[in-house]
Amino acid sequence: MRLLLISNSTNAGEEYLEYPRLHIREFLGEQKIKALFIPWAGVTVTWDDYEKKVKERFNQIGHDIVSVHHFDDPARALAGAEAIVVGGGNTFRLISMLHQYQLIPVIRELVSGGTPYIGWSAGANVACPTICTTNDMPIVQPASFESFNLVKFQINPHYLDANPDGHAGETREMRITEFLEVNRGIYVTGLREGTMLLIEKGSVKLRGERTMRIFKYGSEPVELGAGDDASFLL
Repeated sequence: MRLLLISNSTNAGEEYLEYPRLHIREFLGEQKIKALFIPWAGVTVTWDDYEKKVKERFNQIGHDIVSVHHFDDPARALAGAEAIVVGGGNTFRLISMLHQYQLIPVIRELVSGGTPYIGWSAGANVACPTICTTNDMPIVQPASFESFNLVKFQINPHYLDANPDGHAGETREMRITEFLEVNRGIYVTGLREGTMLLIEKGSVKLRGERTMRIFKYGSEPVELGAGDDASFLL
């Protein structure tokens, strides 16, 4: 499998998909790829507009996308995809539609068979066994929280180390600790903004200038950087 799982699309003060664009280009290679884009996490943006936004960036790095919403049969469209790209937004909306069109096993089989996969934010969440470590509100009720299960660990995108001043609610670490209390056999990766995971050839490599925080029930969280071996997550 080859996966590029990105925490967030846009860093503060940057253009859309600015920081990951060269990583995406390297991941897809020099030969032009036309990927199938899944925009279903988008809620306050039309899928046409979402497609246009992503397409402009991919064109700038020598690649292209077409959105799945143009096809009457999404599963058939996926079968011929050179790569699969899943955008961010609301994870519950995304997983609901993936189950509605019965694409969970389809995409799992394609990516397991070698089709490259790129996902950011919600698109990174759905690469995990479930979406249970998303930050999003459940604005719709999906048929299941189960997802692609392409990796054996959970991702928490946009991971934050502290709450804003004056906020007395749970920290992100506290919420992850609650998840681990009832899901004790799984790792959770706190993926900070500006970072991504490159997964290929049985390895997990962190890309970006910040570290990631790894959580496991019964253990103290650990920080791993770009040069550390994270293959144990698989």
